[in-house]
Amino acid sequence: MTKRVAARWFFDVVSPFAYLHLRQFERLHPSLEIEFVPVLLAGLLRRWGNKGPAELASKRIHCYRYCAWTAASLGIPFRMPARHPFNPLPTQRLLVALDPCRAHVAEAFDFVYHQGRDPELDWRGLSDALGAADATALVGDPAIKQRLIANTEEAANAGVFGVPTFIVRNELFWGSDTIAWMNAFVEDPAIFERGEMNRAAQIEFGAHRRD
Repeated sequence: MTKRVAARWFFDVVSPFAYLHLRQFERLHPSLEIEFVPVLLAGLLRRWGNKGPAELASKRIHCYRYCAWTAASLGIPFRMPARHPFNPLPTQRLLVALDPCRAHVAEAFDFVYHQGRDPELDWRGLSDALGAADATALVGDPAIKQRLIANTEEAANAGVFGVPTFIVRNELFWGSDTIAWMNAFVEDPAIFERGEMNRAAQIEFGAHRRD
């Protein structure tokens, strides 16, 4: 019997890269037992003093085009909503309220990046897709709001700086292109203790950017 390995997936539906990541989960190591954790990318960016990809005009278009190319190359249906970024806060709160399983999370991501619909402007459509008749009441619940804040703080405290990110055995794997690397780590956790991957953690910080 294969020993199960806990894996926490931190995500925000505002990220098309998270959609591409989720669409490739069939490639994940079979021992992984995934917990889906909604967070706010904006909160992580504030914590680390970063800007999101959409906040830089040239990077924004570059990312959208790259996502479209990647999706086409992988055979993943992909359509950006008519405006992006949208405000993901209500959607993330709703997913928290639903104690998200893979089906809920996949439905939300498909709504946005397969159907190309805006969850902020088409709230009723998203609520119906997730089977949440009382969605507005759910996202207004102070306890739900606090759980999303707590999720985001927990992620930041663990070193998560962006989405999508997996945490497996206290190690971070960020981005939609890290599945093979993470699978290798699951097979052999000692890979971080050898060679250049071990040395990477010892490299001295060099030049500091001036404000």
